[in-house]
Amino acid sequence: AIAAGCYHSVALRSDGTVVTWGSSESGQRNDVPTCGGFIAVACGWYHSVALRDDGAVVTWGCNSDGQRDDAPTCAGFVAIA
Repeated sequence: AIAAGCYHSVALRSDGTVVTWGSSESGQRNDVPTCGGFIAVACGWYHSVALRDDGAVVTWGCNSDGQRDDAPTCAGFVAIA
C-alpha cells in the first residue's frame, strides 16, 4: 500500500514496516515508527496514520489540530482511509 500527503508519501513494506519520503517539515519523516506489524497506511496533509495488525492506530507528523494527540488509544480497528 502507498499513501500520499501534501508533500510526503508513506509505503507499507511486505514485512509490515513503513517507509516514508518527501518533506519532513512537520515530522512526516522524523517520527516514523520503526517497529513492524503494520497492515495499512494513510496520509493527511502533513501527518500519517498506520494500522497495526492488532488493530491499534499509530500517528506521526503534524499535530497542529490534534492529529496525533486525539488518535484513539484503543485497539480493534480493522481499516483506515
